[in-house]
This record gives sequence, structure tokens and C-alpha cells, in this order.
Amino acid sequence: MSDLFFSTDLLGEFDRLQRQMASVFAGCPASLRATRSETFPPVNIGSTDDSVEIVAFAPGLDPAAIDVSIDKGLLTISGERKPPGPEADDETRVYAGERFMGAFRRVIELPQHADPDTVKARNMNGCPTISVGRSEASKPRAIAVH
Repeated sequence: MSDLFFSTDLLGEFDRLQRQMASVFAGCPASLRATRSETFPPVNIGSTDDSVEIVAFAPGLDPAAIDVSIDKGLLTISGERKPPGPEADDETRVYAGERFMGAFRRVIELPQHADPDTVKARNMNGCPTISVGRSEASKPRAIAVH
């Protein structure tokens, strides 16, 4: 007989520990790239062999009102969405408002292989699309076997 004592409900103890850990980290994002759902503008970030592609979903914004900058590997998208002008009057009472209004700023950490000297920004279908080239050393290449 062994002097070691194991609980008869070892799996129950692991389950209890897992629940405690989940409650401790309940408010934390699942990853460093996770963001709150109400962050504006929502973005899609992808990668091709030649570039990192960022699409910011901000339809209805004047492209000239959006500022895009890169500093120390951080891409910043900022601007302001102003409330609608002539169609809103004193007699209109809003009972549901889901469209974001006001100043916004999104900061996105670029991967190390991004080349901040090769950035292109364009407006596609009302959405700012930013393309950041990849450095030559990080691009995939074929190696010949001799």
C-alpha cells in the first residue's frame, strides 16, 4: 500500500480548478489581437506573399477625413464621423442609434516582416484599404535542390 493519497474525484478537482481559472481570466481577451466588439472601425487584417492587407469598415466617411500613419511598427487609423446634418431636426426623436459618431482611433501592431516604407492606402467601396509591403527577406522563395 502506498503512502500517497489521491482523491477519488481527481477529474472533479481538475474541473473545479479549470472553472476557477476561467473566472479569474473572464474579462481578459482571448489573445493580444482580440478587441472589443464595439471598437470602431472594425478591421480585417490579412496577409499575402507580398503584403499585409488591412481593410477598415468605415462606409460613409470622406476619405480625406481619415488619417493613416505608421510609427515604430504601429499602424494608426484615426478620424471623426460627424453626425448627419440636414436630415436631423428638432422634431426627430431617435429611439435606436447603432451608428458610431465621434472621433475614433485604431492602433494595429504590424508584423515584424512589414516594410513601413512601402505603404499604399486607397478607398475601396467606402472602406479604407491599406497595403503594407513585406520586406524582401521575409517573402517566400523557392530554393533549388542540386
